[in-house]
Amino acid sequence: MSIKELQETIGKIAVPGKGILAADESVSTATKRLEAEGVKSTEESRRKYREMLFTTPHINDFLRGVILYEETLYQKTIKGEAFPDFLSKNGIVPGIKVDGGLIDLEGTESEKITKGIDGLGERLDVYKKAGARFAKWRAVYSISETTPSCLAIRSNAVLLARYASICQAHGIVPIVEPEVLLDGSHSMEECASVTEKVLHAVFREIYRHNVLPELIILKPSMVVPGKLSGEKYDSKSVARETLKVLLRSVPAAVPTINFLSGGQTPEQATESLNEMNSIKSRKPWNLSFSYARALQEPALGAWKGKDANVAAAQKAFYKRAELNSAASLGKYSRKMEGD
Repeated sequence: MSIKELQETIGKIAVPGKGILAADESVSTATKRLEAEGVKSTEESRRKYREMLFTTPHINDFLRGVILYEETLYQKTIKGEAFPDFLSKNGIVPGIKVDGGLIDLEGTESEKITKGIDGLGERLDVYKKAGARFAKWRAVYSISETTPSCLAIRSNAVLLARYASICQAHGIVPIVEPEVLLDGSHSMEECASVTEKVLHAVFREIYRHNVLPELIILKPSMVVPGKLSGEKYDSKSVARETLKVLLRSVPAAVPTINFLSGGQTPEQATESLNEMNSIKSRKPWNLSFSYARALQEPALGAWKGKDANVAAAQKAFYKRAELNSAASLGKYSRKMEGD
């Protein structure tokens, strides 16, 4: 394990006011999002869309990392420069999604486990040669009367820890992503309880697997009620409940927590992050963002696959990144949306 190498990567990413763009959608997910805007999904259209995002002027003012999908890792700009090289040259660290997606966890009621641990070390060496310096592995947990089960919580925690251990051994900083899903009719209180159990299990296994917590990035979901619950909530309550859970379960050694948006609108995700950074309480970690749709949605809607719309799309992307940068410093306000 090269601790110095891992420290250098963390030092470049965990910067106050900077975040991570999650551009690691699989081909099937990217296809759904492109086709929803009337864009035919091909390898070239996906490449052009990624290039539009990555080449947004001065986007490195707000981003310090980009998570890539395997296809994107090997794509190039129109000028022939590999995306990882282009990003690195502009002060943005390239990362790579390394999990193989979700499958049913046997012995449970259709709960999910993440595949892809076999051969991970060898794949990391290949990705590292291509320019990746950090990785991401996602586990998901659904809430119902019977879930998440103890088996699902423990099994996913073990895999997250094994993945993180392998990453650190190969000089790759791991993003640990335990996502409590928004689907369902659970209350905010139930979400908080489950999130706390999940994070306790994850960090218990991280300790058991000799993973250095100061050399990981945590990417959790925020505490929100299920989208079918009908429960009213605001960003202040999301921030309050999320921070309460984090303080109870995440070691102070973790350098940065970069939230996923988890189905919130772009505005909601920004406002919730801002409220967390505005609360006057002990926060031992950098609190920032690692959003996908909450950063990309306005840009994709403006682009629609047309070259003539690139400037407008980049302007929308820059705006969202700028607002989330402000939120990660506690300096965002709703009126900035219309400025």
